[in-house]
Amino acid sequence: MMDQKRLYRTIETAASKHFDSEKELLTEVVKQIVESDLINVTGGRVWRLDPSAKEYKLLFQTGKVARIPDDFTLKINDYPIFEKVTNERTILANETNTTLISKGIFRYSASGVGHKIKIDGKRYYEFLLAVNSPTIDENLRYTLNIVATVLTSKLNERFLSLSQKKLISDIDKAKQLQRSILPEHEYYFKSYEIFGVTIPAETVGGDFYDYLKIGDEDDRLGIVVGDAASKGLAAAAEAMYISGALRMASTFQIKIAPMMKRLNQLINKIFSDDKFTTLFYGELSIDKKGLFLYVNAGHNPPIFYCKGNNAITYLNPTGPLIGPVPNSRYETDSINFNNGDILVIYTDGITESANEKYEMYETKRLEEIIKKTANLSPKEIAYSILDDVTKFTTSSSKYQDDKTIVVIKRNG
Repeated sequence: MMDQKRLYRTIETAASKHFDSEKELLTEVVKQIVESDLINVTGGRVWRLDPSAKEYKLLFQTGKVARIPDDFTLKINDYPIFEKVTNERTILANETNTTLISKGIFRYSASGVGHKIKIDGKRYYEFLLAVNSPTIDENLRYTLNIVATVLTSKLNERFLSLSQKKLISDIDKAKQLQRSILPEHEYYFKSYEIFGVTIPAETVGGDFYDYLKIGDEDDRLGIVVGDAASKGLAAAAEAMYISGALRMASTFQIKIAPMMKRLNQLINKIFSDDKFTTLFYGELSIDKKGLFLYVNAGHNPPIFYCKGNNAITYLNPTGPLIGPVPNSRYETDSINFNNGDILVIYTDGITESANEKYEMYETKRLEEIIKKTANLSPKEIAYSILDDVTKFTTSSSKYQDDKTIVVIKRNG
């Protein structure tokens, strides 16, 4: 019995180099096998499975052996023994193909390499490794099993590495796209100063906010804060879709309640019924009395601070979540901004942040921060809230979520 550990190290070293393709990797390793004094092999071939044609196509061949035509194929239906390769990894058999026999191949080996592909309910290896040897026996079968195992491992590593790179690239693109649809933090509309910020729990998240100019005269401004259920890419995709739909709807100057109803029907149709979004939508206008119309679709009640009497009011839901039920109805409600009044719209990542005792931040503490910072700018209020949440929360807590705050303040 040959030195299997030494063989493993030889194949491992050969397969660990950088290769631009799977073919390069397999070619290099098979050449190493043919040239190695550890194995009595004079030539080798690698076949690649074509699932649509249900055949193995010759990928390459090397060594001092009679060459097979480069376009040669092996139909899997002509080789029932290929099914046996799936279970045993390497098989030894007598050749039956007349073309191969004419090349002096009377007995062959076939080792499965790579992942398995399902065809007509049966599984076949992606690649087959075949070698020429004067002694095709059990010792060779053990040897080829080692080679096939190393190659499969390296191909899997390569696949995972490429998948990871693609995933990172896709996440980076998603992150850039999500950033591109978020507006600038600070915004000024007539006598109103607005500041918004979102902090995803992961690279991308389901929280979003937006400022929407409405009407040709820019006499209204829509303000949106939403929270798509769950986290990560799926939530981000839903958030971006809803944000885009609202931007498009705002150009048609649809009344708020009908717009929310149509949006809900659209989201119900596009996304599965286990997906939902909480959404707060409100409109500022040039109205001198500070009229603010809004719809709250199952979102955390924004906190309205009235400077005149130092009072807090909650803007409770006026309709259900967006998505699950297609025929949901939404009602419009309103408040009036006076000079110095503040509206804080937030997602549950703020109030449900938890400390090491599993205590939630909750709205009472948020109220206190708003009152303490009422004389500051919206930007300073928003960052004061985030700073307080950070101090309250432990980084190890399991209850972390995307965090979004939009602060609106009337000045004059």
